[in-house]
Amino acid sequence: MSKEEEINKIHAEFISKLEHHYGRYNAENNSFESTSNSKIARDLFYSDSQFSRLINNTASEGELTRALRNVQRLLDVHELRRKVSKQASGTGNSIFDKRVFMWISGVLLVSLAITLYLFTRQTDEVETDDGLSEQTRYEMLRWGFENNYIKPYVKLKELPEDCYYPCYKYQGKWILKDEYKIPFFRERNGFHYVAKEVVMYARCMDERDDRGESFEGYEYQKHEIWYDKREVPIDSFLTKGAEPKLSASYMESNFEDDPNFVKIAYVHTFFKTEFNIEDGLIYRSGKAIGRDIEFVSREILEKQSISSDFLNELKSETNTIAKNLLEDFSKPITCNPTETPNLDFNQIKEGDVLSFDCQFKTGRFLVDYNKSYIFTDQYISTYCR
Repeated sequence: MSKEEEINKIHAEFISKLEHHYGRYNAENNSFESTSNSKIARDLFYSDSQFSRLINNTASEGELTRALRNVQRLLDVHELRRKVSKQASGTGNSIFDKRVFMWISGVLLVSLAITLYLFTRQTDEVETDDGLSEQTRYEMLRWGFENNYIKPYVKLKELPEDCYYPCYKYQGKWILKDEYKIPFFRERNGFHYVAKEVVMYARCMDERDDRGESFEGYEYQKHEIWYDKREVPIDSFLTKGAEPKLSASYMESNFEDDPNFVKIAYVHTFFKTEFNIEDGLIYRSGKAIGRDIEFVSREILEKQSISSDFLNELKSETNTIAKNLLEDFSKPITCNPTETPNLDFNQIKEGDVLSFDCQFKTGRFLVDYNKSYIFTDQYISTYCR
C-alpha cells in the first residue's frame, strides 16, 4: 500500500467515526448532516482551520492518526455519558445517593474531556496563529456546570430544615479580580509569569458530612510567560530584607507597554481548589489537574528582533519552566485564610470577593502574591428561610 493510500484509509476511518456521532458526511461540501464543522472542531478542541485540514484530507499522516485517536476518545466520553444516564435511573431513591452518583459520574466525564483536550494539544507544538481561543479551552469546564445533565449544585429544597449550610450561597461562577505577576528564578534571568484570567465554578461538597462547611472550585486558568530582553536579575524586583516581597513598582508595571518585554507563550491550566469555612474564615487548598502551553506565533516573535536560533532557545527554556518550575503550582498551594465576605452566609452575593495571600517558591525565593476571586454569577440568589 502506498503512503497516499495509507493516508486515505486513515482519513476514511476518521470520517466514519465522526459519522457515528454527527450523522452522515456529505463529501461534496465537507459537512455533517446534524452538526456544524465549527461545533465538531470545538468538541475535539481543534481550531476551525485545523479541523478543515483534517476533513479535507490535507493534514499530515501524523495529524490524521492523532485525530483518529481523539475521535475515539470523544466517542468513549459520549458512551460513558449514555451509560451514566441509564445507570442513574436505577440508583437508590435518596436525594443524597442520586446527587453523589451523578456528581461523581459528572466529574469522571469532565475529567475524560480534559484528558481528550490535553492529548489533542500535547502532541504538537501549538502556536496562536491558527486562531485557537481560550473559549475553546474552557468549554468542557463550562459544560460541566452549565447544563441540565450533571446538575452539580445543591438546591434550596435540598438544604436542611434549620438552613445551616454555609456553602450554598458560594455556588456559581467566580473570576479572577486582578492579575498578578511573578519573576522566575533560574539559570537564565528574564522570565516572568503573569496570571491573566481565571474562571472558576464553585459547588458545595455535599458528598461530605460536614454540614455544608466546605465547597470546591474547578478552574480554567489562562496565564502568560514573558521574557525580559535585558535579563534583569530577580533580586531587582524584590524588596530588601529577610523576607523579600515583590516591589510595588514591579506589581504595577505593565509588560504590554514596555518594549523590553516580549510575550513568549500562554499557559492553560485546569485547577481544582477546595475551600473550608471555619469560624468566619475561609481556608483554600488545591492543585493543578492538567496544563498545556501555547506559544505565540514565530512570525510575531521574530518582529521583536529575536533571531530564529535564539527563539528556539527561549522556547526550550519556556518548556522547561512549564514542566518544572510550574510544578510548584501543581503542588498543594500555600495560602493564608481569608475572612468570609459576610459573617451571615445567607447574605453572600454577586460582587463579593475572596482574597487570598499566598506564596510561590521559585528557586531559593518564596514570593508572596495575592489571588482574589470576584463573584459574578450566583446560582442561588435568594436565601433559605
